[in-house]
Amino acid sequence: MSDNVVEHLIEELTRLPGIGRKSAQRLAFFIMGMPDAEAVSMANAIIRLKEKARFCKQCFNITEEELCSICIDPRRHSEKICVVEEPSNLIVIEKTQVYKGLYHVLLGALSPIDGITPDRIKVNELIERVKKGGVSEVIIATNPNTKGETTAQYISQVIKPLGVKVSRIAYGLPIGGDIEFADEVTLSKSLEGRNEM
Repeated sequence: MSDNVVEHLIEELTRLPGIGRKSAQRLAFFIMGMPDAEAVSMANAIIRLKEKARFCKQCFNITEEELCSICIDPRRHSEKICVVEEPSNLIVIEKTQVYKGLYHVLLGALSPIDGITPDRIKVNELIERVKKGGVSEVIIATNPNTKGETTAQYISQVIKPLGVKVSRIAYGLPIGGDIEFADEVTLSKSLEGRNEM
């Protein structure tokens, strides 16, 4: 570890995902140029996050309480559970203001090659929620990549025998996109997920 405070901050910032040395250096110099009050406020926000934030006891969303605001909201449709990989996925879905059910955050995705098996993510907790009753549909909203698809298939296999409908969010072409620039996988998912007009 360097004695130079700027170099130390750069080293710490490179630990963040997606932040290489050049980006860390840019951020370090930006932070150094910030007014003291703003820099202290940012540092305090990080400290507060580490002290106060925890996972919801029921859905594993991030909260400061035992249960998150979504789980305790009586207006939510408790018979539907949308399964996502990370809390950040939940935030994106909430921004649409379309889905009014509950969530279940897996805190990861299956990847046997990386040693991430069902017991390393929150699949068993999902199964227990469904077994308690009152759930009519589990909507799988894992990422459209190999890990997400593997996770979706596994969840479907373990939830369907419990007599609950299992659905997968549709994937397809972005609004404003051109079909000629779509890859084959995206286009095939668009065709499979088509809706009647």
